[in-house]
Amino acid sequence: MAAQVQYYAIVTVIRGMRSASGLARRTFAADGPVDETLRRDLSWQPDSVIVEWEYGDVGAELVRVSEDEAGRLTEAFQARWRESA
Repeated sequence: MAAQVQYYAIVTVIRGMRSASGLARRTFAADGPVDETLRRDLSWQPDSVIVEWEYGDVGAELVRVSEDEAGRLTEAFQARWRESA
């Protein structure tokens, strides 16, 4: 059985405009949840942003998104990061 995965857009406000600045995911594994964020090399690395957001300790807002939306965000980040490299 495939593990359940929840995706979150990391949303920041810049000059009054909200935009996704990152992507996080939580995978529910047999031994507990694993939280990760998408890095510039498009790998998923362990991160605490979801837990920090749950406790109100992070400046960004997290918005739950579907797997399809997460895929579109990944493509957009890939294009943005390639341009800025």
